Amino acid sequence: MRELIAILRGITPKEVCKVAEVLIQSGITIIEVPLNSPNALKSIELMVKSFEKEIVFGAGTVLNKIQVQDVYDSGGSLIVSPNCNVDVIKETKSKNLTSLPGVFTVSECFAALENGADGLKFFPSFLIQPEGFKAIKAVLPRTTRSYAVGGVGDCNFIDWFRVGITGFGVGSSLYQIDDTVEQISIKAKKLVAAFDNARANFLD
Repeated sequence: MRELIAILRGITPKEVCKVAEVLIQSGITIIEVPLNSPNALKSIELMVKSFEKEIVFGAGTVLNKIQVQDVYDSGGSLIVSPNCNVDVIKETKSKNLTSLPGVFTVSECFAALENGADGLKFFPSFLIQPEGFKAIKAVLPRTTRSYAVGGVGDCNFIDWFRVGITGFGVGSSLYQIDDTVEQISIKAKKLVAAFDNARANFLD
C-alpha cells in the first residue's frame, strides 16, 4: 500500500464515491474526509459500503472523543487530527482504529507516541520543511511512521523521502471543490507517478 493519503476537504456524499473510484483506480488506497466537510460521516459510510475492505477510509479534523465515536459508527478506520489531543488518541485506540495526530514539536511527538498513536502527522509541513523534520526524526524511535501534510506534492516528494518520511497527506493539489472527476483522475495519476518515482529514486 502506498503511504499516500487523499484528503477530500469539502467533498459531498453525492460525489464522494465517484471521486473515490478514480482515486482507487489511480493507485491511492487511503482516503480521508475531514469532518468539516458537508455531511462527512455520510460520505465515509458510503465509501465503506461501496469499496473493498482493503481500502482505508477515515476522517480528518477529528477534535474530540465524540467525533471518534461518530467515525467508528460510520465504519471508518482512520482518525486524523490537526493537533495532538491525548483523549482523542486514547479513544481512537480503544476502538482499534488507526491514530494519526497532528504534531509540530518534539514534545507533541512523544506525547502522541506514549499514548498509542500509530503514526505522526507533521502539520503544517511547509513550515517544518524537510530539514526541520530531519532534526526531529533524529530523536524519535526508528520505527515511527511519519506523514508530511500541508504543502506537499509531486514537486517535493523526493526531498521528504530523502530525510526519511514515511508518506504524505495530499489535499488541495489533489482535490478541490468543483473539480471534475476527470480533473481529479489526472491529478491523482500525476501524484502517484511522482510518489513512485521519488520513492524509487530514494531507495536506489
